[in-house]
Amino acid sequence: MMAMVNDNTVFIDRLTLGPYETNAYIVVCLKTNESLVVDAPAKASDIITSLCGTKPKYILLTHDHYDHTGVLVSLRSRLKVPLAAHLLDSTMIKTPPEISLKDGDSLLLGHLEIQVLHTPGHTPGSLCFRIGQYLFAGDTIFPGGPGRTETPEDFQQILKSITEKIFQLPDDTIIFPGHGDSTSVKKAKEEYALFVSRPHDSVIYGDVTWLSY
Repeated sequence: MMAMVNDNTVFIDRLTLGPYETNAYIVVCLKTNESLVVDAPAKASDIITSLCGTKPKYILLTHDHYDHTGVLVSLRSRLKVPLAAHLLDSTMIKTPPEISLKDGDSLLLGHLEIQVLHTPGHTPGSLCFRIGQYLFAGDTIFPGGPGRTETPEDFQQILKSITEKIFQLPDDTIIFPGHGDSTSVKKAKEEYALFVSRPHDSVIYGDVTWLSY
């Protein structure tokens, strides 16, 4: 594996899997060798191979869409570790979580603290997970814009999640999204500032980008 992050404390790798090129992330505490998986889109064997030599502790779910949960049942049965998700995104998955998460919760992975941010909009129970300067954002925010929304109300909700939760983090926070490449809070804030500087129709939702909408 070629690590995206490999410092004295944490190892992070990204696997892009399935027909929708969904990102799953492997996180390892380098002090204890405990590991976790963020999302389970496809190819459970590839995810398990990436965990080889570590001590898996959790599967974290950012949200319940099928392109993020495709091999969740298989992965859980093979790893035999608890699933952690928000209750509002628990009813659509085939295997209920052992750990119910809400905004402000935290988990420990060895010496690493995982902070939980509830960021509804893309789905009611969307979660982001922060470990130090790294944020696993699921489909809440991408380079260039927010995740897809189904109604104008959802779009306003995702903007609230982004501005009141994600944009309150330090500018150097690296955002690892559910699809595509990483970005930073600083860059996302700059793009968003251009979006809000222009007039918009009040009925906005769907696939929106900061710079072209």
